[in-house]
Amino acid sequence: MRQLLVSTLLIALTSSLTITAQQPPRKTGGTQSMTTASDCAPDVKSIKDCPDEGCGGQYDSKLNRRKNIRSDNQKASLRSIEWMKALPDPRHFTRQNTNRNELTRLGEGQKITIVAYALVARKGSKESCNCGLTAPKDTDNHIVLVDPALRDPTLQANEADSETAEFTPRVRLDHRNFTRGRLEPLIEAQGGKLLVRVTGLLMFDSEHFLWRHLKRHNNWEIHPVLNLDYCPQGATCGQANNVNWRSLDRLTLFP
Repeated sequence: MRQLLVSTLLIALTSSLTITAQQPPRKTGGTQSMTTASDCAPDVKSIKDCPDEGCGGQYDSKLNRRKNIRSDNQKASLRSIEWMKALPDPRHFTRQNTNRNELTRLGEGQKITIVAYALVARKGSKESCNCGLTAPKDTDNHIVLVDPALRDPTLQANEADSETAEFTPRVRLDHRNFTRGRLEPLIEAQGGKLLVRVTGLLMFDSEHFLWRHLKRHNNWEIHPVLNLDYCPQGATCGQANNVNWRSLDRLTLFP
């Protein structure tokens, strides 16, 4: 009788393990919005080889396609950094619902121009939108922007209330000066704040909204930057006219 009971328990346990092994693994709430790609193809050596949806690890192909826009022929609307800061978060965008229609209604995809102080241009790192590439020419640069009405802004005091603009390697194929190496010396030469006029596409960085929060006012960005003008030291520059502005595209002072 005892042997029969033990045999019955062993059979039940074996059946349970078999059923469990045959069931697909349960998805967690943190991975349902992401597309899985094991590794990039070995022939991805530069940004020219990287598909618009990116690759590598877990990624959001719809977000990457927005990041990887190379040009846009819309007429830009003049906006202010305060306008960007007032943009709301989406109410229905979640890890399970990654439809970007709500973001479009809120303004994603608009081409805008704003004037702001640039406090730093940071070197990029590998990202799925850039296929995990790490060379400076193949990575983004994050530009910290703050209100031009601030008298003496600093990273330490004002980054938490900043907005972000990004140079991307796709746009850099047509604008070779859109690099940290070109912009950062201009910022440093003016004491850590450079008045810039930035034109690009409004984008909601849903990755940082859902996953990796950054130190800034919100997750709306100018991404990609399609044009950047800077105001030379000692000059006065307005948002709506071209008086005194200099194009970063034409900069030849730095190698």
